[in-house]
Amino acid sequence: MKRRVVITGMGCITPLGQSIEQAWSRLLAGESAIDTTELFDARTFPTTFSAQVRGYDLRERLGEHYPLHRHAARNSGFALGAALQAWQSSGLGRAADLDRSAAGVYLGSGEGPVDFDPFIATAIGSWDAASGKLDTRKWARIAYRCMDRLRELEQDPNMPAAHVAKLLDLRGPNLNCLTACAASTQAIGEAVEQIRYGDAEVMLSGGTHSMIHPLGVTGFNRLTALSTRNDQIKSSSRPFDRTRDGFVLGEGAGIVVLESEEFARKRGATILAEIAGYGSSADAYRITDIHETGRGGIAAMRAAMADAGVEPDSIDYISAHGTGTVDNDKIETLAVKSVFGERAYRVPISSIKSMMGHLIAAAGAIEVIACVLALRDQVLPPTTNYCEADPECDLDYVPNQPRKATVRTCLSNSFGFGGQNDTLIITNYTP
Repeated sequence: MKRRVVITGMGCITPLGQSIEQAWSRLLAGESAIDTTELFDARTFPTTFSAQVRGYDLRERLGEHYPLHRHAARNSGFALGAALQAWQSSGLGRAADLDRSAAGVYLGSGEGPVDFDPFIATAIGSWDAASGKLDTRKWARIAYRCMDRLRELEQDPNMPAAHVAKLLDLRGPNLNCLTACAASTQAIGEAVEQIRYGDAEVMLSGGTHSMIHPLGVTGFNRLTALSTRNDQIKSSSRPFDRTRDGFVLGEGAGIVVLESEEFARKRGATILAEIAGYGSSADAYRITDIHETGRGGIAAMRAAMADAGVEPDSIDYISAHGTGTVDNDKIETLAVKSVFGERAYRVPISSIKSMMGHLIAAAGAIEVIACVLALRDQVLPPTTNYCEADPECDLDYVPNQPRKATVRTCLSNSFGFGGQNDTLIITNYTP
């Protein structure tokens, strides 16, 4: 028998808010966190805007714990803030009988931001124009002088999980995956498996990422994946709308506390929701293109529902991957129709990326949190900036306004570059 796994705590650091309630209230108000990029001078880039986390103070968040984490990169700092919120809200800090070796961390985290100025100075300074080659000895000398060893270490994707484990003294399984935009959904799904099969009683899971830097924006611009509506910044993210032209890069972190049902009930925890099913698949197709039939997303959704023991008729809300790129939205719509048949037209589906931007590795975790809040409040977040219907995207996308609804079971999709597809089923908890 697989053990049931429940959510008992949540935390977030996002462009729309640095607490669960602040971010949720702004989502339901349809506010946009998208604005001119200030983390670097993006005026010469095709895309000059993003969804930044503004005014975040790690020292203030961590208090006495700050000195041990003062070198944390931006993504690690976000993870620390979200993890501390989640831990405090779960009440686990008061659980005297918690075996720290049975409590672990599983994040979907991207690489830390490149130390850009020293990196570029080193590359330029070691270039030999006469030979047209890089002088590697000179590169090493300049790098030794210019680059900070701790900032270089913070670029490793495992560092956010290491910071969180240190902060909360979690000595159980410690893992990280980086499957692009599906990473934190996959991390939560695999953390659930850790608990189901007895490798842990408690797992902090979710994701964190920040790619709002010159190399990150350059890469996505060269892929033509980003919106370039520099004259319509606030409404630039338009999932499922006919005029969509790409996603908006965001940043942040979302963390949930997962526990076995037995442990949570034994300690009298407040159970927020249950992760009832997880499905994962690969397109096995192209690196940056979704298979035209949506076969990977179809497989992930079906696997998650089978794992949860639910039928398509049981799904009350779909949290879409919904990036706002032409192909993603069209093919996700196709995949939903393939799985749900005629009922696809009666299941509300929305994308919070329309307001928050795309948090890349952290996106799925924030969307899981939104599902838990939809279950709690019986209200669905909208897809904003939806004005012109696309014949190939003809489902109910909860356009522009939140909607009261009866919500018992949610399905959350995340699809990543490389062809990774992950789906979670989140339900109201009933003993």
